[in-house]
Amino acid sequence: MTTTEASTSQSGPGAAVTDADRTEAVQALMTDGIIGRKGAFSREFVQQMREDVDAAFEEARSRENGAVGRGPNRWYVEVHPQALRGFAELADHPWVRAVAEAMLGPDYKIVEIGFDTPFAGAVNQPWHRDFRMPRETKEEHRLTSLAFNMTLVDTEEDMGPFEIALGTQWDDGTEFDHEMFPDKSMYGRYEERAVRKYPQMGDISARSALTIHRGTTNHSQKARPVLVLGIDGPEAGNAEHHDPAVTRDYWESLPQSVRDHLACPIVEQLTPITQKHDIEGLVMGATD
Repeated sequence: MTTTEASTSQSGPGAAVTDADRTEAVQALMTDGIIGRKGAFSREFVQQMREDVDAAFEEARSRENGAVGRGPNRWYVEVHPQALRGFAELADHPWVRAVAEAMLGPDYKIVEIGFDTPFAGAVNQPWHRDFRMPRETKEEHRLTSLAFNMTLVDTEEDMGPFEIALGTQWDDGTEFDHEMFPDKSMYGRYEERAVRKYPQMGDISARSALTIHRGTTNHSQKARPVLVLGIDGPEAGNAEHHDPAVTRDYWESLPQSVRDHLACPIVEQLTPITQKHDIEGLVMGATD
């Protein structure tokens, strides 16, 4: 049995990865459309990431188009990798690498790093997927990208947990609005399959962004920020929707195992990202 160990002191007890773990992840992603990993990182590491996310959010909200709304009191911000002190550790985590390679092949590319934050007063989003179903999924029953999520808080019931309708990554979606948003007449199907997720600090997950999901109402007075690491297989083509970049000195500081999979330009000076990740239909949120 092959076991891959973590190479960072920031990792938690869920860092070592076995062949059985890889098999479990592939099976879960092909059936449920989501898989979690408990204790992948230490709580101290997550707290550091939270500090960086809070600083990035304040900077983004201080300028036009620095953050994009995903409904009332819910914001998405894409950042450059070096805005997060722990980016390399996240990208190079053995479980992230193992799942990405098992599902997408050895030439997978990291195309997005950002965070989604529902604040107090965020409401139910409409059920949705994050993009139209690609040809490879529709015709070949194959996933071409994954979204890895890392909660930055201990999720509680009143914080508007993430809700996902298991197994719906294969729904054709041709009849959806923009091929992303099912009609309300179809909501019963998703509510029957829906599960709420309550990850704790240190946990990470991988999912197909085609699996129908939504953020729910945040009844608390606390924010629930979640990091998003977007990874493509060779044919996915999502890089054109994102603008990460790194400076040369940062690039040279990264381990080769991260550089091999990071798809972004190397620049002399970073330019703040103007958000493109505007998902139609989410700005107003749901009313029920």
